[in-house]
Amino acid sequence: MDKPTNHKAWFLVLPVLVLVAFSAVIPLMTVVNYSVQDTFGNNRFFWAGLEWFEEMLRSERMWNALGRQLIFSATILAIEVPLGIFVALNMPKRGVWASVCLVLMSLPLLIPFNVVGTIWQIFGRVDIGLLGYTLDRLGINYNYTQNAVDAWITVIVMDVWHWTSLVALLCYAGLQSIPDAYYQAAKIDQASRWKVFRYIELPKMAGVLMIAVLLRFMDSFMIYTEPFVVTGGGPGNATTFLSINLVKMALGQFDLGPAAAFSIMYFLVILLISWVFYTVMTNLDRKGG
Repeated sequence: MDKPTNHKAWFLVLPVLVLVAFSAVIPLMTVVNYSVQDTFGNNRFFWAGLEWFEEMLRSERMWNALGRQLIFSATILAIEVPLGIFVALNMPKRGVWASVCLVLMSLPLLIPFNVVGTIWQIFGRVDIGLLGYTLDRLGINYNYTQNAVDAWITVIVMDVWHWTSLVALLCYAGLQSIPDAYYQAAKIDQASRWKVFRYIELPKMAGVLMIAVLLRFMDSFMIYTEPFVVTGGGPGNATTFLSINLVKMALGQFDLGPAAAFSIMYFLVILLISWVFYTVMTNLDRKGG
């Protein structure tokens, strides 16, 4: 005889569902509503269909912003993931110094995004910033407000400083879960340091690395506050990523229809690429297991 199902547990989930509805579903439906309509003011709307989506697909401005966004995300992943693994491998495993390292690695993650942008905006200034002043005294022509390459380097270094700790802490947690018996067996077999990393440490970090890559990709693909505070999207449009472009369109130009269509496409791109990342890395993890 089948055991009767107790549906009362759904009442425990109901507050979460209501919260998600108000914080995600309802705003999303509002954006969808704006994306298929046009307005001439006075709160009067007219059906526009897919006109705004077609306009965004033909927009050179959007494709340029998407290209910059993909380059930025690929660059910071290529730097932060190997760097985070390297830092985690060289952190103390036990003792007081392990606790000190964990606290120090956590500090950048606790700083609000706008504060990070302000710190690097001041840090890179030639007149009052330590970095800008030092480079100027060394004869290096550095100006992130006028030179596109300098602006890109500043934004990338700022992101690496801010978020490499997250990758390192996740990898450190994965390393801590490896039993000592694995290292003892590798020592008996006289395995080299590279083989220990390749066949013991890296497979054990695969799960947390997948989480780290997904988190860093999604966050980097939605980055807004830090580059906006430092460069404002400039010089020109050099650091105008998708999020900055969207805000300029919605609030600066008040083009609500195109901005709504753009935001939906933005969301779908993030969802698609995240799904691809997750699928590929899950398959690799299964093959490795």
